[in-house]
Amino acid sequence: MAPSAPRTRAAAALRMKQIVLDNQSRTIRRLRDQLAGERRGLATTKRELEDTQVALEASHKVIAGLTEIGLSMSKKIEKMKVKKQLAEANHVECHQKFQARIHEAEDSMQAQHLIIEALVDEKDSLLQTIHGLQEANNAPAPFDGDWEEEPEEEPEEEEIEDIPLGEGEIDTPNKIGSDLVIYRTTLVRTFQVVTICRVDKSEVLVVLISPHDSKHH
Repeated sequence: MAPSAPRTRAAAALRMKQIVLDNQSRTIRRLRDQLAGERRGLATTKRELEDTQVALEASHKVIAGLTEIGLSMSKKIEKMKVKKQLAEANHVECHQKFQARIHEAEDSMQAQHLIIEALVDEKDSLLQTIHGLQEANNAPAPFDGDWEEEPEEEPEEEEIEDIPLGEGEIDTPNKIGSDLVIYRTTLVRTFQVVTICRVDKSEVLVVLISPHDSKHH
């Protein structure tokens, strides 16, 4: 019985070592499985991080594009504001010019109206002067605006004789007022046409004088 005891202890020691080795093997396998799982998890996380990085880069590009669009829109808005201000200024300027032209036109119309009134008054004064001269020379009064010519057949045209200054019956201009002279006479049919003008030779009125009174002028 004694010699078998060491074998029993040795066998027990071997079994214990085998058990320890088995336990270590199971632990190693478990750790390897755990490490493999962690590696797979890390790979998945890495792929997710890469996808996230790509998404972030795309987001940055989109943000950069939107920022550029915003800056471009801001510049366009500023330009539109400047154009609007210029348009308003031009509108105000055009309105002022238009109003100024209207006032100028009104002033011109008033001035023309005054000139017309002055010419009418001057015409009346000239007519009075001519009436006075006609009465002084016993000549018929010139035709006025109320005279209506009776309808008659048109005779053949007669030659109109123009007596220039220095010829005919009037050798020099005959002054009939402060600034009026008889400047030219023309024979038309049985009447003598007398042109009365200012001293500066601007023609203002034409008078018909009968032949028997023409020698007085």
